[in-house]
Parts: sequence; C-alpha cells; structure tokens
Amino acid sequence: MTETTPHETLVERYARMSHTFAPRPVDRVLRVLDVVLAAVGLVATSPLMALCALAVRLSGSRGVLYRGARVGQGGAIFTMVKFRTLKPQAEARIGPFYGQELTRMTEDEQTRAGRVLRATKLDELPQLWNVLRGEMSIVGPRPIRPLFFEDLAQEIPAYWQRLVVRPGITGFAQLRLTREMTWAEKLAHDFEYIADRSLRLYLEIVAETLLIVVAPSRRPTGD
Repeated sequence: MTETTPHETLVERYARMSHTFAPRPVDRVLRVLDVVLAAVGLVATSPLMALCALAVRLSGSRGVLYRGARVGQGGAIFTMVKFRTLKPQAEARIGPFYGQELTRMTEDEQTRAGRVLRATKLDELPQLWNVLRGEMSIVGPRPIRPLFFEDLAQEIPAYWQRLVVRPGITGFAQLRLTREMTWAEKLAHDFEYIADRSLRLYLEIVAETLLIVVAPSRRPTGD
C-alpha cells in the first residue's frame, strides 16, 4: 500500500491508488451499453418521471430533485441526482449518520410520496442523467458520500478498490442486500462484480434488477 503524502486526504490517497488499475477492454463495451440504456431509459420513462416530479412537489418538498456529493471513479467527486423523498431539512438532521442508524432515521423522515418512490425504486430514475454524463454506470457499486468514504476506508483498508469502476445505479450488493449485512459483506459483493465484470454479468444484473422492480417480492429479505 502506498504511503500518504503530506496534506493528502484519505480519498485523495485512495484515488491515486485506484489509477494503478488499467481499464479492461470490456469497460468500453459496458460504457456504450450505459449510454444506450440511459438514453432509452430517459426517453421511455419521461412521462413517468413527470408524474414522480409532480408527486414530490405536492408532498411539500421545496425542490423536486435531491443533489448530493458522491465519490466516483478514481475518487472524482460528482453530484448525484434523485427525486426527493425526505421531509424539508431532513439531510441536515440525518447527515452525520450511516448504517443501521441512518436507515432507521431515513424511514422516519420520508414523505408519503417518498415512501412510494423508494419502495418502487422510482426515486433513482434521475440517475440515468448521471450515467449519460459518465459519472455513473447502470451497474456498479453504489456511490457513497465523501464523509462516509473517509470513515469506511479507515475501517476497511480495501475499500479504495471500489474506485476502480464507475459507481452504479444497481449492482450485486443491491440485489443481495439485507439490513443485517455488514459493510464488509456488502463490499465483498462489490468486489465480486469488479473482479468478474463482463457483458454477460452486466446484462444479468440489469435483468434481475428489472424483475425486482416489477415484482417486489423478489427483493432480498430486509431490503
């Protein structure tokens, strides 16, 4: 493991380490698929997203979209977008928490429309724009807040390897996720995808995600 240079943050250090991994030929193929699926998805779901935006607005939220800083590929910080699902000022109240406590507090802060959007995963649809911009992929580890990244990277030294690929809207960890899983267990699923990523695996994860969206009973216990 490389040493930290003076005044270098942990995110910066791990970003530097992630650049030691060369892209694979399949990454270019997956990027083309990302662009095609995101473009088609944005057009096909535009009427649905308009209804989601209206529901969010009627729920009393000041803004339709939530914008939050996330750590992306190579440690780049980008702004992730999704439909707002929480009450006004909720981010300030739950911001310092993560894990089980964050999950519990988030449930308490959800608006009525937000509960529906989260349950159906429709709140994630605006992230197709992040995919088009090249900040995210359809499939990959979920993007994480910079503050959480710092904390988890200290607890789990291998956490930096998530930076090798673009974060995703869906992924292995999301398909297998339960509330009882530890961060290390979730990371193991992310690593499995990063190590084995292929066109076939990408398409299998996309297909399984779509099945879960249309048939919620297929979701892992506790999700």
